[in-house]
Amino acid sequence: MRKVLALALVAGTLMVSACNTVEGAGKDVSSAGDAVSKTANKSK
Repeated sequence: MRKVLALALVAGTLMVSACNTVEGAGKDVSSAGDAVSKTANKSK
């Protein structure tokens, strides 16, 4: 029973940290895309 509880706790922690990492990466990609779009609009 303790092993199952410990495994569930570790799995939950990993899932939460993975979501934050993916969200941060998405924001980075989005901001890079915005910078490219602004540069393209300026060069028109």
